[in-house]
Amino acid sequence: MAKLKTKFVCMECGYEAPKWMGKCPECNQWQSMVEEVIEKTIISNGSSSSLTKPQRIQDISLEEDYRLATDIGELDRVLGGGIVIGSMILVGGDPGIGKSTLLLQLSENIGKRNLKVLYISGEESVKQIKVRAKRMSIASDNIYLFSENNMEYIERTVLEINPDILIIDSIQTVYNPTILSAPGSVSQVRDATGTLMRIAKEEHIAVFIAGHVTKAGSIAGPRVLEHMVDTVLYFEGDSHMSYRILRGVKNRFGSTNEIGIFEMSDKGLVEVLNPSEMFLAGRMQGASGSSVIASIEGTRPMLVEVQALLSYTNFGVPRRMATGVDYNRVVLLMAVLEKRIGFQLQNYDSYVNVVGGIKLNEPASDLGVIAAIASNYKDKVVEESMVIIGEVGLAGEVRAVNFIEKRINEAYKLGFKKCIIPYNNYKNLKNNFPLNIDGVKNVENMLSIIF
Repeated sequence: MAKLKTKFVCMECGYEAPKWMGKCPECNQWQSMVEEVIEKTIISNGSSSSLTKPQRIQDISLEEDYRLATDIGELDRVLGGGIVIGSMILVGGDPGIGKSTLLLQLSENIGKRNLKVLYISGEESVKQIKVRAKRMSIASDNIYLFSENNMEYIERTVLEINPDILIIDSIQTVYNPTILSAPGSVSQVRDATGTLMRIAKEEHIAVFIAGHVTKAGSIAGPRVLEHMVDTVLYFEGDSHMSYRILRGVKNRFGSTNEIGIFEMSDKGLVEVLNPSEMFLAGRMQGASGSSVIASIEGTRPMLVEVQALLSYTNFGVPRRMATGVDYNRVVLLMAVLEKRIGFQLQNYDSYVNVVGGIKLNEPASDLGVIAAIASNYKDKVVEESMVIIGEVGLAGEVRAVNFIEKRINEAYKLGFKKCIIPYNNYKNLKNNFPLNIDGVKNVENMLSIIF
């Protein structure tokens, strides 16, 4: 028996090497090289019937219904308005976070529109899927269930049924028998994804694939998987909590700034239509170290509570912790308070937290973070009916932010009475809002208003 030849492939970038290396020379990742068996592949020249000719861009027509609405508003928002026909969408998330639940609910909504859905699972039998579907009251006649891992059988079944939507749960369980590597390896995932992508483009079938997540929080398997698909969606949230956040990190047909918010119930995922009210629920009254900011996620304004806690320490180097906001940004803002305002924060441990698991990536939250830190330092309460918006520079100045009127309007809808915004935004306001709005030029002006 001939000795099997092996190669080492990087799980991050797909770089191949004849021997193991601790660090990938292509992407500089450590411990990412895994061993795989080299298999001989037969390259086909293709038949003349499969060949296509180049077309002028003016001659290519777009159908009006090239997007398919899922009737799940939060999912349509993240996808950019619905499912693009012939696209491939990867849904990743921790075990038990709700990936399969979302895909089943998607199947029900598509099935109600007399469109066929083929749901293929490599992890559950069809009876196990039926038990879950019965609990969620899913019983459309247009949903076809299939439990299979073999990619050859899957391709044959897809071509026979010719569904409008194909769901693979999950990509790490699918294998090609002609490849000697185990399911979930670089070669298997790359081959399965390439086959599904070809089916999606040739047959105009929208393909959803579920992906496992590693301990580091990234989708398991080679990084090339995320490069091949059209859209990558991440399900975030604690599996022990009821709220889930669906975030688009790659989208060839829409924005990557949108998020969808769901609540997990015994009947499945329920859309949260007013996330601001959810994030502010349970806010403690009369406590210092709390402020409300207006954040923008894509086109959606959301009010979020920021909390800060300062604790005196006898150690030489104080501790700094930040959850939901960039750590380095918090350190920068505390330096502004020390240098420009004169706060003595070098002897205090500081803890900053954004309530609800939201991650704030925009600088418009700077002024609210500073207000929360100053409130706890001076042990004075920021008014509960006040929203604070603004970016802070190193000189202590407050800079203008975008979508200011959307932010103010969201505060008004939730019953807030006062709003602090940058002065440049204040003088350019076009609408008259029934709120008490103050424009501030620097951090000192803001602190004099709230205290």
